[in-house]
Amino acid sequence: MLSTALRTLYARRASFAGSFVALALGVALLTVMGQALAASVHAPDRSPERFATAPVVVRAGDTLRVPTPAGPRTARLPHAPPLRPATLGVLATLGRVTPDRSFPVHPAGGPDNLVGHPWSTARFAPYALTAGRAPAAPDEVVTAGGWTRPGARLRTAHGTVTVVGTVRALGFERPVFFTDARAAALAPEVRQAVVEADATAVRAALRGDARVRVLTGAQRRLADADPDRDAEALTALNALFGTAGGVSAFVSVFVVSSTFAFAVAQRRREFGLLRTAGATPGQLRRSVLAEALLVGALASAAGCVLGAYAAPHLGALVVDGGLAPAWYRVGGAVWPYHLACWTGLLVALAGAGGAAWRAGRTPAVEALREASVDPARLPRARWVCGAVLLLTAATTLAYTLLTDPGELLHRKTWVSRPLLLTGAVAVLSPALVRPLARLLVRLPGVLGALVRQNVLTGARRTASLAAPVLVTVALAGSLLGATAILGGARAAEVDRQTAADFLVTPADGTAFAPAALARLRRVPGAEVSATATTAVRTLEDGIALVGFPARAAEPGPLERTVRLPVTAGHLADLDDESIVVTREWARHRVGERVRVWRGDGTPRTLRIAAVVATGTGGDGAWVTPANAPGAGVDRVDVRVRAGASAVTVARHLRSVEGVRLLTKAQWVRASWPPPNRTTRLGVLLVLGIALLYTGLSVANSALMAASARRTELATLRLTGLTRAQILRLTAMESLTVVALGAALGVLVTLADLSGMTAALQLLGATAPLTVPWRPLAWTTTACAVLSLTASLATTAWSLRGDKPTGRHISLARAGIRKTPHL
Repeated sequence: MLSTALRTLYARRASFAGSFVALALGVALLTVMGQALAASVHAPDRSPERFATAPVVVRAGDTLRVPTPAGPRTARLPHAPPLRPATLGVLATLGRVTPDRSFPVHPAGGPDNLVGHPWSTARFAPYALTAGRAPAAPDEVVTAGGWTRPGARLRTAHGTVTVVGTVRALGFERPVFFTDARAAALAPEVRQAVVEADATAVRAALRGDARVRVLTGAQRRLADADPDRDAEALTALNALFGTAGGVSAFVSVFVVSSTFAFAVAQRRREFGLLRTAGATPGQLRRSVLAEALLVGALASAAGCVLGAYAAPHLGALVVDGGLAPAWYRVGGAVWPYHLACWTGLLVALAGAGGAAWRAGRTPAVEALREASVDPARLPRARWVCGAVLLLTAATTLAYTLLTDPGELLHRKTWVSRPLLLTGAVAVLSPALVRPLARLLVRLPGVLGALVRQNVLTGARRTASLAAPVLVTVALAGSLLGATAILGGARAAEVDRQTAADFLVTPADGTAFAPAALARLRRVPGAEVSATATTAVRTLEDGIALVGFPARAAEPGPLERTVRLPVTAGHLADLDDESIVVTREWARHRVGERVRVWRGDGTPRTLRIAAVVATGTGGDGAWVTPANAPGAGVDRVDVRVRAGASAVTVARHLRSVEGVRLLTKAQWVRASWPPPNRTTRLGVLLVLGIALLYTGLSVANSALMAASARRTELATLRLTGLTRAQILRLTAMESLTVVALGAALGVLVTLADLSGMTAALQLLGATAPLTVPWRPLAWTTTACAVLSLTASLATTAWSLRGDKPTGRHISLARAGIRKTPHL
């Protein structure tokens, strides 16, 4: 049996080459995704940076701890309270105390991400002067790196300063050092301080104070800016490559299994001849499985080698794109090779297994058939599989819409949901192709009639060729359409809820200075509503600590500048003892009392004053400024009073230093697309990987189909068709198959996006069905070009010579190529 399989592989090497390429690429894709996922499990150990030489750092506690029956629940506080003066006084009795302060600095024409510090903290990194001197006056600074030089004058939101010195950049930040007095004026609160004393004495002095942490040794890295950035980066990368790996696994398994099944299904006449020669069904099945095993083993090994080469390039790509930190490296793990190799081998055997079972049932009369007409009936197993997938997709969608529509707006959900529906349509595609072809395929002339009949009689072949196009178009339409619908719904929600004429934000992206906020409030003819970003947390079911983004605002001005979709209660009832929540909260009845933890970690029990529709989930609660301690005002909604001039009001607003002024229209435009670069790049990465693989599969399937039709082409030459006519026929068939696959992909896209729009409507958001027609057109065109090029190239190669020869006649009479003997 092995020798028969080897002779068959050699005789049908062109057809098996397509299966080999599909499987090798699929295994390579799984290997790359596995290596990327393995690299996102552990982060390198990071040493202290800003305080590498500091003996002890005392830091204000920034973690909320809530006891529950299932154990304590923790969360990071968005507005952690500063160190108290009394605490700093106690520390001063032990040794020298150096308060640390951090604040953003945005000089005109300077680099981004500059951060200001007092000069006295520079020695703990340590930063050493490379030129100039230390700052001595309030308008003097020292910078790091070569982006400026001593003597330069920088215009900032804090006034114009002069660079009097530079230090060597250490890579982990871009500091600007001010005098200690000027830094204290710009950032009055102290959240951490260096204590030059014995750590044991410091801990003894602060024993019993749960609001501070004493950091020594490696723990000093927790005093660096964003100490959890590595853990957060790993979480984001794990989610990204977990999703990408799931999509890649679906696409590769689907394409590989269908390619193997297609390669075996093309050999019905050969199997009929073998049955006539005396081969038993078991012998045929073992022969097919042996062929799949040989191809699968070689292709899986080749795919692992290719994946090992490509994995580091993917790591460099995500680092360059800003999706991963600079330390992220892909490669070196062993388990992805085992997973990809054995998965590829099992998929090859599974794809060939169903076809092998059908091959064993091939009657001997198949060898005598003059036409290759696919059976009209779809196998029962395929009907059952397709129906189960379709029913699962519909049931899970209905259940989610009834219980938690917001779940459909999460990235993992709208990336993975199209796979179920796409798989169901792909499994049932042979049954769908015929009615779709009867409805859509209306081509003129004799060649048009031949194309129509070839599509109708070869439904399985057509479905196999259309499957990669279906997957490509469905994924592109579903993923890009989901982002467009969410972005459009968010923009429509902002437009509907914004009643202000102007919106003012800090130019540096932080919070308004008190002086600037006071000037904004005094603008004549303006109704001003100042709001701040904060967060609240609550316990759901007694064990889950759930956080909600919130805004703090004064009720009167808020009601006049914002139109919230209130479903119960009244916005005017909001006061210091109440809260406005969305329907997403577990408790959302007006008058109920809910226990929350505010942004600084202090608990409060507040009455629900009003309930608003969830919408796209931008804000989960509204409170008064009294319930947002530590939150700075970062947005001012301005409404022009009746009789006042909008032009005059805008001029007064622009005159305030350090602000950015937007009209309502500009604000709405800025809210779409959502300003989440990581999500956008992640979607493009997932989509790009899937489309690249399926695009190659389109060309591969076209090559396999064209190379297997040499007998049919020989018959067409004998009937009088010219070489040009046969090439036109091939081109028309390729384009027709691509069009049918694209039509099925568009149907999947419409069904999938309809579920998202229904979820948004249930959440109270306006969500028109937005189909990305232009990307779909480009995707379909790319598939058409690939399929057309592959099929025409193979057909032209098969039609070498201008006149029918004896070889054409023998091929047409025999109806088969050379078949190995048992």
